[in-house]
Parts: sequence; C-alpha cells; structure tokens
Amino acid sequence: MARTTDADLAPHELRVLVAVAVTGGFSAAAETLGLTQSAVSHSVRGSERKIGAVLFERGRNGARPTPAGEKAVAHARRILRLLDVLTTEVRGAARSDAAKGPLRIAAFRSAALHLLPPVLQRLRARHPGIEPQVRIIREVGRGTMGEVADGKADIAIATLGGSVPLGSGLVASRLFEEPYALVHAAGHAAPRSLPLVDWAENCGSYTRDWWAAQDWIPKATVEAEDDGAVLSLVSAGHGMAIMPALSLVGAPDSVGITDLGPNRPTRQVGYVTASELAGSAVVRALVRELRATAPQGVSVPGREA
Repeated sequence: MARTTDADLAPHELRVLVAVAVTGGFSAAAETLGLTQSAVSHSVRGSERKIGAVLFERGRNGARPTPAGEKAVAHARRILRLLDVLTTEVRGAARSDAAKGPLRIAAFRSAALHLLPPVLQRLRARHPGIEPQVRIIREVGRGTMGEVADGKADIAIATLGGSVPLGSGLVASRLFEEPYALVHAAGHAAPRSLPLVDWAENCGSYTRDWWAAQDWIPKATVEAEDDGAVLSLVSAGHGMAIMPALSLVGAPDSVGITDLGPNRPTRQVGYVTASELAGSAVVRALVRELRATAPQGVSVPGREA
C-alpha cells in the first residue's frame, strides 16, 4: 500500500500556496485562511523545501509566484478541485443523488453570449444541483484553455487548432465549425475597399494561411479589444472586418454580412477540460448539453449588401 511521506504536500499546504498567489502576500493569505502570517510563511517554506524550488519572490509589495511557483499553484488548484469533486461525488453516490456542486466554465465572449445560455438552461432543468460559474476570457494566447491548465476552470469553450498547443494533462473535443464572413456597413457597394477593423483572437492554421493569401486585406487601421467592439465600429461605418459567425448572431440591421465563398476560413470550436475532471459528473453533464444544443455547423446570416 502506498504511504504518504514527509515529501508529500498536504491539502492544507496546497491551499496556502493558492491563497498566497491569489492575494499577493502572506499577510493577506493568512487573513483569508484564518491563520497567522508566521503559519503561512512556515507552510510556504515547508512546501519549497519539499519541492526543492523557490515558489514565491518576497518583497515589500508582497509575494509573487516564480515560474516554478506558477506551475505549483496551477497543480495545487487542480488537485484541490479534484478533492472537492471526490467528496461531492462519493457523497452523491452514497445518497443516489444526481450531479451537483459548482461547475467553473471559461468561455470567450461570443460563446458566452450566444452558445452557453441555452446550454445552461437545459443543464439547470436536468441537474438543478449543479451551480454554473461562467467567466469570460479573451481568446488570445492561452485563452480559455489556459484557465483550465491553471486550475481556474473545470471546462473551457475554446478555439481548437490554434498556435498554442494543448497543454499537458488536458483533453479537447470538437463541438462545431463556424465560418468567417466579411462584415461591413449595410448597403456599401464595395466593402472590400474599406479600411480594416480588427481585434486579436486565436484562430486555426487554415485561417492564418487564408488570411496571408488575401492581398485585398489591408493592414488594420483600427484595432479593438473584442469582437463586440469591432461589430460596433463596423456598424458605425469605420471600416470592414472579417468575423466568425458566432460573433454575428443578433448583428444589427446596420451591418451587412457577405459570404467569403467556398474557400472561406472557418473556426473550430470545442471544449477543453483537465483529464482528471473529464469523467466527473458535473463536466460530463455539461458536455452532454453542449453536444445536444451546439449546432454541427454555424451558418453565416444571409444579409449581403
């Protein structure tokens, strides 16, 4: 039988690491956990000794995780979440309860606005004991997938096939494919002649290659933080944009939408979760509703100039 050793980190030590990272200091972490500052400091030193690495940079402004500390905190979050799931599901099995407990979801803006509402409605109807918690994350760099990797989310709605590889210990599955379209002020006779309004987002390799091959697309003259701002700027006549279909749901009549043709770029949308949580009741319940609700393909609204 496997035994714990003095080198193993206990759950209370993991909670201290997470609290220090979240609060940015030993004193604040101590207040959050109901401990003394010396107890928090002692716990962190003990964890560093067991791991064999400095986990936090100490300074006058508090404590900040080192690169090793960031990895340790990410793993700590995921382990603590798994312990929560273990307790909830074992108790539920003993009482024959349905799936219940918190479910942390990370989603990019258009998915949170247009995909999740009907999914969560079905989820609540079937599993009233599940408590969804949705955070909107910019789909740039590690994006929503990074929230799962860092233990901040149980599941993410993400762009698949991007330049950032799937992190270690994560699993992903495709839900649907959505096309991009040319978006411009309604009624414009030559929308391809307009300046480009753009925003940073993750996209697949095919979309990047398609974009690079289009000599009619100018360098962006206006850049925005997200697709909602882009749509607003386009609607006001500040230029044209190339946007995925999910971002165009409910677009105002002042926006014209032109299909980019049979070779148009597309975006693969799916979910990402941690391998240790993939079999949990709450994640499986959400995945079932995502697959039941999400379309197999999202069509571009037919509103050409």
